[in-house]
Amino acid sequence: MKKYSGHRRVQRTGRDSYIISLPKNWVREVGLDKGSEVAFKVLDDASLILIPSKLEEKKLEETKLKEYQVIVEPNDDIPSLYRKIKALYVSGAELIRIRLKSKNNILKFKTAINNLVRDTLLGSEIIDETPTEFVIQILIKHPEFPVEKAIRRMAVIALSAHMDALSMLKDMDESLIQNVISAYNDVNRLNLYVVRQLKFGVERNLFRELGFKTPKEFLADRIVVNDVKGVAENARNILNNIVALKKMVENQTLFLKELIDEEIYLQILNFNSLASRLFEEALSATFKWDYKQADNIISKTESLVTLENDIITLISSKKLDPNISAIFRLTFDNCRRIIEYARNIAEVTLNKSVEEISSKKSP
Repeated sequence: MKKYSGHRRVQRTGRDSYIISLPKNWVREVGLDKGSEVAFKVLDDASLILIPSKLEEKKLEETKLKEYQVIVEPNDDIPSLYRKIKALYVSGAELIRIRLKSKNNILKFKTAINNLVRDTLLGSEIIDETPTEFVIQILIKHPEFPVEKAIRRMAVIALSAHMDALSMLKDMDESLIQNVISAYNDVNRLNLYVVRQLKFGVERNLFRELGFKTPKEFLADRIVVNDVKGVAENARNILNNIVALKKMVENQTLFLKELIDEEIYLQILNFNSLASRLFEEALSATFKWDYKQADNIISKTESLVTLENDIITLISSKKLDPNISAIFRLTFDNCRRIIEYARNIAEVTLNKSVEEISSKKSP
């Protein structure tokens, strides 16, 4: 893209030297001064490219891996180490060296680091290891796994986990518990990856390389990915509540004649199905920049208020054990939040696409 244009006269000094003046604004912008070096390249068409030495140094610096070192003190705990490594991952680190200051608890830290890399840091591998040092390299680049694809995958996993969690109201299958836990971990892993890629793109203004139309999509996708993660967190909350209740029953600290009310259960399932469908439509609209579809989704969320109130009234009208009633209310509240997430995403779509469907007023 041309930023400066114009012509300069070539002047001759001595027998074999020619000089040309440089645009003052350009000189200031690239930081040239008296004595600065400027490289040049002659292209095939005989045109000339000037490259200030500072720009060459910057390009060389950018090609180097972003490397960081983490020193683990003897009194550091694993959760603290996890937070530091994840923060570096999100910030765009490409090489993370972890050095243990003490040889105590080496096995504990080794197991923890291996688990973190395997379960949480997408595209990462431990490429080198000594008794007191581990080197993590983040290998994946954004063209190999686009942000949109990662968010879509997050949504599929999160909604599936939510359905599995609801199924546990009726069937406390061990495989369902593992499915929800595994899905939550997968969504969390993808979330860290997306945040990392968005930060990488913002810092380098690479919105086109990430498949975006405008830079405003960085913020839009950051909001969207947070809502998708919220669905998985809701599934985990439902799981925790149901597991806690059933443990009380198994330990005989709580005695219940009936654990499930079929009518309420079916109503919640139906509401969850509607909420999930709206959520999927909201994601589709935001990736298509579809203002009209997003506007319709907001109208649909408002029309579900009556159904929400009907289900709350149904739960209140039943003569249920207070613990069962609380579980139904908490579960339904988590389903209702999916509607809120869908509305949030639809509003993001309106904000980023309204200019495309609105004509600009002439001055």
